Amino acid sequence: MKKILVPTDFSKEAENALKVAAQLAKRYDCEIYLFHMLEIPFQEVDALSTHSALPEAMFFMKLAHQRFEDVMASDYLEGLTVHETVKADSNFSNIVKTGHEHNVDLIVMGSHGASGFKEMFVGSNAEKVVRTSDIPVLVIKNEHANFTVDNFVFASDFKNDNKETYKQAVDFAEAFDAKIHLLMVNTPNNFNNTSDSKKRIQEFIKDHPFANYSMNVYNDDSVEKGILNFSREIDADLIGISTHGRQGIAHFFNGSISEDLVNHAKRPVITFKI
Repeated sequence: MKKILVPTDFSKEAENALKVAAQLAKRYDCEIYLFHMLEIPFQEVDALSTHSALPEAMFFMKLAHQRFEDVMASDYLEGLTVHETVKADSNFSNIVKTGHEHNVDLIVMGSHGASGFKEMFVGSNAEKVVRTSDIPVLVIKNEHANFTVDNFVFASDFKNDNKETYKQAVDFAEAFDAKIHLLMVNTPNNFNNTSDSKKRIQEFIKDHPFANYSMNVYNDDSVEKGILNFSREIDADLIGISTHGRQGIAHFFNGSISEDLVNHAKRPVITFKI
């Protein structure tokens, strides 16, 4: 891991994410790309693109730069290489696009989640990124004075299309010297006995040997509840899950467990794209 992208709106949640990114950057000698999307009216975006000195547009740019300078002066960024990057477009696809432009290894972003009516029709900003990103996304909800991962829950159905994401999860666990708790959740509508479930898990992980793990089969009303309840019981430091990245009408009707977790989990969540 060499490059980390941190989207910011200069909120407390974004600062929490940046503090975690800073700890990761110091531990693994990474560069940070601090990214802000300006919400500027279309006519002013056009003016900027033609190098106009339109006062309103320039004001927004200068304000963003001043906020960057304030953030850069933070003690927790001392000694780190932090790149300032701004785009005058609030489309959330720009976060992933910017990640590819700079070849980042990880996106770290803050979230306060969303629920109820707002969740159905808007969703959280982090959820929108998780839905489209093929770069791993680490979502931070709270401030972490010392971000460590000793117990890492990797939840899966342990089918073949998740194997690449498991490899990424193992790499992440090795970097933190963490224990992976492999978790399969049984629900009333999709139930497998414990013996068959563990055989499936063993078959799934055989190509990527990793010694520090446990196998867990957990019964609950839904997969999301099972992941949250199991993680709470073992006091997990991090939840990892694969995402299919559904969009449009398919997402509206089918939803996504990973996106629900990003909204509802109280602890950090990392997602890996299948």
